[in-house]
Amino acid sequence: MSDTPNADDDKLVVAISSRALFDFEEENRVFDPVDPRAYMQLQLERLDTPARPGVAFSLVRKLLAFNTPGRQRVEVVVLSRNDPVSGMRVFRSVRAHGLTSVQRGVFTQGAAPFRYLRPLGAHLFLSANEADVREALVLGFAAAQVATHSAPAADTHQDEVRIAFDGDAVLFSDEAERVYQSAGLDAFQAHESEKAALPLPPGPFKPFLAALHRLQQRGGPMRIRTALVTARGAPAHERAIQTLMHWNIAVDEAMFLGGMPKGPFLREFEPDFFFDDQTGHVLSAAQHVPAGLVRSGIAHEPHE
Repeated sequence: MSDTPNADDDKLVVAISSRALFDFEEENRVFDPVDPRAYMQLQLERLDTPARPGVAFSLVRKLLAFNTPGRQRVEVVVLSRNDPVSGMRVFRSVRAHGLTSVQRGVFTQGAAPFRYLRPLGAHLFLSANEADVREALVLGFAAAQVATHSAPAADTHQDEVRIAFDGDAVLFSDEAERVYQSAGLDAFQAHESEKAALPLPPGPFKPFLAALHRLQQRGGPMRIRTALVTARGAPAHERAIQTLMHWNIAVDEAMFLGGMPKGPFLREFEPDFFFDDQTGHVLSAAQHVPAGLVRSGIAHEPHE
């Protein structure tokens, strides 16, 4: 997997669906893909009613705070299956919440929107649609299916963007996870100890982490604090650290939990978003923080 090319390497580009940015769950309950007219009518009736913040709202708001009057370091683009009429409510909600630098949007009226990620040069795609996330990952983009039922982000760290990542199948490839799934914990520990000095291949979110690292290096009014939150424990922790050192990318915190539930630890870290490839970990996390499922690796391959 290689970094997705971006026309402006100096800018972090986030593509986000309307349901990831705003809470459209009530409206979505009336949506019928065969006949979407009731949904469209409801959105039209609520055109002047700003939508409530959604699961990824805090992440977007804080990333946009990196922008200054003379420099756009972050761009957020709405990439949605919504129809253009419903898109009007999205942009009115954007303005109502003060996200004035969000000015670009693609509304496909039910068609798959992921094909527009490449011309956008997106580093990250957040969506509530499982199929779109899967396709984006296949194309090599960092993508996650947001857990729309997630707890909202804490408002404790207004000057920091806090993002937490799982390791295997997210930041790293699922090479080690495949050993664990096929041969068990002892074989996994032995495999990782033997290869401790050999960096893991990159996973789908390595380019996004690298883009965050570049953004942090350029400074600005906001800070970024990252955490690796992994089910690995010693001695398998060493290969994860060696891999990050090989990439010349540092994380601020690393939690090697040895299989403990991640939710309580994430509650204390208070991220604006957490990315994991395991459904159980996302469910645990979503009780406390905004979370998204990275549908990549062996956990999401069809079972024979």
